[in-house]
Amino acid sequence: MDAPVSAGAATWACAIACAVLVAAEWRRSRGLVVAAKLAASAAFLVVAVHTSGGRAFAAWMIAGLALGAAGDIFLLGRGRQMFLAGLVAFLLGHLAYVAGLAQLVGPGQWPAAAGAYAVLPVVAGGAALAWLWPRLGALRVPVIVYIAAIAAMVVGAIAAYRAGALPDPQRTRLLAGAALFFVSDLAVARDRFVAHGFPNRLWGLPAYYAGQLLIAWSIAVPPP
Repeated sequence: MDAPVSAGAATWACAIACAVLVAAEWRRSRGLVVAAKLAASAAFLVVAVHTSGGRAFAAWMIAGLALGAAGDIFLLGRGRQMFLAGLVAFLLGHLAYVAGLAQLVGPGQWPAAAGAYAVLPVVAGGAALAWLWPRLGALRVPVIVYIAAIAAMVVGAIAAYRAGALPDPQRTRLLAGAALFFVSDLAVARDRFVAHGFPNRLWGLPAYYAGQLLIAWSIAVPPP
C-alpha cells in the first residue's frame, strides 16, 4: 500500500475514532473513551509518518504530533499531576512546532511576514488569559507560558503562509491546523478552569483532531 493510500486510510480512522470518542464522552463510557482516544491519536501519527519527506521541518512537526499524542495519554488520567503532565507535553509539542516553523521562516522575520495578522493570536491569547486569570491560582505561570507558546506557534504559521514558505495546499493546512489547535485548547481550558462538562468535548475534540490531522498533512511532500 503506497503512502497516500495509507495516510488517507489513517485520516478516516482518526475521524471515525474521534466521532466514537465524542459519543463515548457523552455516554461516559470510560473504557471506550480510552480506546477511541488512543486510536485517534495513533492515527494522526500514522498520517504524519506516511506523508513526511524527511525534511527538518517535517521532523520537528512529527515530534510535535508525538508530544501531542503523549499529552492525550496524560489527560486520560485524573487529578492535578496528570493535568500538569499533559500541559507540559502539549507545551513541548507547541515548542516543537515553533522549531519546525522556524525551518520555514526565521522567527526574526515572523512579525514582518505575518504583518497585522500577527496581532490576532496575541490578542486572542491575551483575552483567554484575562478570562482564565481569576481561576488559575497556582497554575498562573505555567498557563502564561503555555499561551505564549501556542500564540507564537500560530504567528509562525501565519508568517509561513503569507511568506509562501510551503506550496498550497500544505501552507493552508498548516495555518488551519494551528488555528484549530488553538481553538481546541480553549475547550480544554474551559473544561479545567471554568465549567467541566460534555459541551467542551463536543466542540473541542473535533477541533483538536482536525487540527492535528491538518498539521500532519501539511508536511506531505508535494508531487513533482
